[in-house]
Amino acid sequence: MRIAKDDVPVRIDVPGAIARQLTNFGDATNYGEISGEYFSLGEGTDITELLKGLEGDLCQCPHWGYVIEGKMTVTFADGSQENVVASDLFYWPPGHTVKADLATEMVLFSPQHEHSQVIDHILEKVGG
Repeated sequence: MRIAKDDVPVRIDVPGAIARQLTNFGDATNYGEISGEYFSLGEGTDITELLKGLEGDLCQCPHWGYVIEGKMTVTFADGSQENVVASDLFYWPPGHTVKADLATEMVLFSPQHEHSQVIDHILEKVGG
């Protein structure tokens, strides 16, 4: 299935961040349906505070993805960090947060039920 970025519905549109999420975009065994998502994060955007109140104050949804452009630092539950940059494919297990070191465009594939809960939590935090 192919879909253009601009055809993916916007779920979050706040200063410094736009998140697009297409639900029912496939299956991840043991997780059910997945969604395909485009995220645009402005330089310096750090979602850590927006995750407060979730288990461990972290995103508990796994993600598989690709960085189109930019650079991010991912911090995991054990305190370790990893940098992801343009052209990297990645997998982030449950228990992480991210900060955009540079303006970043990325594509994520996420279990839609779990990530929709995280997105809804963020929307509550930003008053969306």
